[in-house]
Amino acid sequence: MSAAADETLIIEPRSRDLGEFSVRRALPDRRRQRIGPFIFFDHMGPAEFPPGKGVNVRSHPHIGLATVTYLFEGEILHRDSLGFVQRIRPGAVNWMTAGRGIVHSEKVTPEILDRGQKLHGIQTWVALPIADEESDPDFTHYAADEIPDVSLEGVDICVIVGRAFGAMSPVKTASETLLAAATVSSGRTIELPEAQELGVYVITGTIDIGNVSVRAGQLAVFDGGGGERMTAASDCHIVFCGGDALAGERIIWWNFVSSNRGRLERAKDDWQNGRFDAVPGEDDFIPLPPE
Repeated sequence: MSAAADETLIIEPRSRDLGEFSVRRALPDRRRQRIGPFIFFDHMGPAEFPPGKGVNVRSHPHIGLATVTYLFEGEILHRDSLGFVQRIRPGAVNWMTAGRGIVHSEKVTPEILDRGQKLHGIQTWVALPIADEESDPDFTHYAADEIPDVSLEGVDICVIVGRAFGAMSPVKTASETLLAAATVSSGRTIELPEAQELGVYVITGTIDIGNVSVRAGQLAVFDGGGGERMTAASDCHIVFCGGDALAGERIIWWNFVSSNRGRLERAKDDWQNGRFDAVPGEDDFIPLPPE
């Protein structure tokens, strides 16, 4: 990969209001839909929820993708149409494969609602290979102690998905995928992980890669073979995302991803007419948005 200024794309995320809180959405961008298989990248928080307020994302459907949730602070309660009920807490990973279709909600427990919380994390979607777009839906939770950490002098790295920095995550994926979070002390230099396509998102601080500076709230995108070095211009918190490029085009509409426009139309009709399986015990849902 080359970090030359004229070959580096810097994405400024857009702020999106989700009702209870706002997120910074880096992908998709008008100049770049995907980085490896990642087709959606939200940085949420840090957000303060006082007692009586909390995340309340009602039931909604997905097809053709996998969702990945990773928290730095706080807790979210996942429920889905397969019957899984799982709290996601810092350091753990929720990997939900939508495939041909799944419905889920993201809320908080009554205990969290009563006391309030600080929430901070990332939510991403991974587009599935075309051969897996209609696979059976699935959900897997990986506890924090299953996710490997790498500690170097002045650098702490969590390899959330994939292989990097001499460690390999147990998270199973449908294609070559990399997701890692790192804290890097000011002045430290590390080599960027190998990936066919790589994004570096800066949560706090500023990093220098070659002659390119990337500051907090920006996503830098690189294509190529790796080997570039990154230096922390200040104490930094960063996220690496990427992997192998997927073959074929993808279309995104609302919560649906597919290589086939007709499949998206069928998903819209299925949700509009109640043909998705429901989340057990929940009757609130997000209606199909207007075109």
